[in-house]
Amino acid sequence: MKPRKKTPEPPFAPVLAWFEANRPVVQSELRFLSPYQLIVAVILSAQCTDKRVNLTTPALFERFPDIASLAAATPEEVYPLIKSISYPNSKAAHLVEMARRVVDAYGGEVPRDIDALMTLPGVGRKTANVVTSVLYDEPVIAVDTHVFRVAHRLGLSDGKTPYAVELDLEAGIPAALRPRAHHWLILHGRYVCTARAPKCSECGLAPYCRHALAR
Repeated sequence: MKPRKKTPEPPFAPVLAWFEANRPVVQSELRFLSPYQLIVAVILSAQCTDKRVNLTTPALFERFPDIASLAAATPEEVYPLIKSISYPNSKAAHLVEMARRVVDAYGGEVPRDIDALMTLPGVGRKTANVVTSVLYDEPVIAVDTHVFRVAHRLGLSDGKTPYAVELDLEAGIPAALRPRAHHWLILHGRYVCTARAPKCSECGLAPYCRHALAR
């Protein structure tokens, strides 16, 4: 009977060391000046590029400068300002409903607790994790399509769902690094480890990447 092959350990240490050496300063590409602006931008960014969101939010925030003004609006008033964003009808409704709940349930303050955030319309686990990570440096990893893809290609996770990948990443990444690691993985997937035609030949993580090594 042949001995079973030992599953290789996920290469967390060298991957994190490479990011720390080569991407020491990293932050969200969404532009915001307050918790209100961030949660709006993150809701709008679902299945949409940060670039498009950043082109859209200035006029939105000029018209609705705070969460109270958005809570007093109607989806019909919000829609024209976000119509260039994906799914503008549902997002307009979610933004207004989210703002109303924040005003009614949380005194106008965006909550920092993930479970509380997930009670807000339009806010799922990924959005809640982004908000708490970016605003409050909470040790969580938001898993979007980029993070999911990069984690699998690097062998950091074989999880079948975003939540399973989140658990694997949080188990392998020290808490103090998670707010930065969230951005490392997203931006790496956005610009280097792309879904189609990943730039393996110019990727510093290629020596640790099972996808690159299998090519």
